[in-house]
Amino acid sequence: MKKILAIVLALTLVVTVFAACGKKANNDTPLVVGYSNFSEKFSPFFAETAYDQDVQTMTAVSLLNIDRQGAIVELGKTGETRAYNGTDYTYYGPADLKITKNDDGTVAYDFDLRDDIKFSDGEKLTADDVIFSMYVLSDPTYDGSSTFFGLPIKGMEEYRAGMDTLFNLIIAAGKDNTDFTNWDEATQTAFWAAIDKAGEGLVEDIHAYCVDNGYAEETATLADTAAMWGFEAPADATAADIFAIMVAKYEGDYANLFATEAANKSISELMEGYDSYQKGIKTGESAANIAGIEKTGEYSVRVTLTQVDAAAIYQLGVIIAPLHYYGDAAKYDYDNNKFGFEKGDLSTVRAKTTQPMGAGPYKFDKFENGVVYFEANKDYYLGAPKTTYMQFKEMNDTDKLNGVITGSVDITDPSYSQDTVKAIKEANGNDNVVGDKITTSTVDNLGYGYLGISAKAVNVKGEIGSEASKNLRKAFATVFANFRDVTVDSYYGDAAEVINYPISNTSWAAPQKTDANYAIAFSKDVNGADIYTSDMDADARTAAALKAALGYFEAAGYTVADGKVTAAPEGAKMEYEVWIPADGSGDHPSFMMLNLASDALKTIGINLIVKDLANSADLWTGIEADQVPMWCAAWGATPDPDMYQVYYSGVESGKDAGGSNYMYDIADAELDKLIMDGRSSLDQAYRKQIYKSCLDIIVDWAVEVPVYQRQNAIIFSTERVNIKTVTPDITTYYNWYAEIEKIELN
Repeated sequence: MKKILAIVLALTLVVTVFAACGKKANNDTPLVVGYSNFSEKFSPFFAETAYDQDVQTMTAVSLLNIDRQGAIVELGKTGETRAYNGTDYTYYGPADLKITKNDDGTVAYDFDLRDDIKFSDGEKLTADDVIFSMYVLSDPTYDGSSTFFGLPIKGMEEYRAGMDTLFNLIIAAGKDNTDFTNWDEATQTAFWAAIDKAGEGLVEDIHAYCVDNGYAEETATLADTAAMWGFEAPADATAADIFAIMVAKYEGDYANLFATEAANKSISELMEGYDSYQKGIKTGESAANIAGIEKTGEYSVRVTLTQVDAAAIYQLGVIIAPLHYYGDAAKYDYDNNKFGFEKGDLSTVRAKTTQPMGAGPYKFDKFENGVVYFEANKDYYLGAPKTTYMQFKEMNDTDKLNGVITGSVDITDPSYSQDTVKAIKEANGNDNVVGDKITTSTVDNLGYGYLGISAKAVNVKGEIGSEASKNLRKAFATVFANFRDVTVDSYYGDAAEVINYPISNTSWAAPQKTDANYAIAFSKDVNGADIYTSDMDADARTAAALKAALGYFEAAGYTVADGKVTAAPEGAKMEYEVWIPADGSGDHPSFMMLNLASDALKTIGINLIVKDLANSADLWTGIEADQVPMWCAAWGATPDPDMYQVYYSGVESGKDAGGSNYMYDIADAELDKLIMDGRSSLDQAYRKQIYKSCLDIIVDWAVEVPVYQRQNAIIFSTERVNIKTVTPDITTYYNWYAEIEKIELN
């Protein structure tokens, strides 16, 4: 239920690549693309939703680009040819990259820029624009989605030290603060009044979100929708009352509260004067510059990291924003530690949030009545787009397909369900998703569906990593895995497939079916023998799965007699719950799997209770409170397969566990070592081998059952778009607009 904004650019790299082309002919008929609603944060620094990011992507170029498999193109300036799906493609970008591992353990990234790139206003793009962009992302007051400042860049911590935002400092001081060294009492009073008003706005926005999306009736009270959001309040509670309850639950962590509970609007939209409170206040000493960011020439930059960080390359590919537009050229003097703005004051950058500008293929014109208007950038370094005008048009998801059929849009991305597939085939009149009306391109979604099992909740004798505990979890995983095929086919049809490793198929590290050591998840019994044979029908497979499950239960210490489990060992149970956010109506891709597994387990004496949640927020609240033994959800993914965030435990290392490992509570020293080995190497072949070993360990722990990899679809009007000019071999990482300068209308 909580609306989590899609931050596709959590890594600052813009996932677009543009191939070279020659002169383009103008076309005055606009190319119209159907989009979900925009938040009008079209900034390369502050865009939050994927839709807003796509707007600014049309106007921008990034320092690095990626290919169809999500790998970095290191020779963008000179061009790099790579094979995909049997075809050679050449990729270009603004710069060449050379990586050097130094004897002292540091790693230098040298960027050599093209000298012929211009921004859409005709100004040349130089190393100064790159330096400016990096310093914006490194500023102590920067609060956008990029985590560039978190990279181990030499001198970064020293530069960001000794300063914090007025917002953070007043929050930390509290409402009863009497020390007005850094601000006066009037400022503090106004701040807390603005926070309280923003809090009321947050409650009202949550209410509107619930009603507008059909989760609550028009007659619902604020207390009703607050309860749906996870906050119980008296029936007559006001917005102020409910916000006070939220603050108490978050123990006064206002920033985290607004970030986590946001519905349609962020705190920057809800709080009056928010930008003014983002001013940096000096609290101590700090470095005047970032030692690891160096201008080495008019068109060259070097970034030095203090250690190897395999995923860093994706964050180093920053969007190159024009210094003269987003900053103040008079405040730029590299040799004297001036970088286009006053440190701690990004007001000039924030002022351009709704009006993006860069060196991309299109120029932003305006956003009006739900439509973003673009015009071709004649100075685009890979050639002016053939279609002069383009529009991104807001529309509901339910209207997207019909929009292409009726002609109101030319390209869009409807939810790719069985109903959508059926409607496309009917429109084409040929029982195919490609035809005279509509051309469909499908790509794997950047993420995958899974069933999670908490090691802390499902174990024997409290020993989460023992063989007995693993066998207990494998007993359930084996039964769940047996019903994946029928479940995924029933819900998605051809729009998804079953996966066998806890990693998205989109990743270059994902095991392939053609690999020698590829295995079907949970298809071996406790003795390592195959559970299934090729001639088994569905009933025989279920019987085989249950037989194998009994073997695992017995190995876990359960008492098994006459084909049934009759008693549980210490710390384990005869009954477990599995939670699934299926709107209380069974509407979830994995719902059938759970019910079939529950029925099957019942025949061998195990009671699996399926808890269908009307409010998905309850799932995450329950997981955080260690109340959920098993659950169904989906992971998002990134171009780099680093596993630290989800599976690292810190066992024997003393380091903090990964941010999401509290869900599984996996604790494995060997896995930890492999994860760290994987992120400390720049050799992709070596890393792929390492991650395969990681995946095998995770499967052995049986804390996650991989379920499905679904597909997304882009549909084109065959009648209006010249399909021959559309980007070929579109992938998850190489979008339909990757070569947008080539697209023509019929």
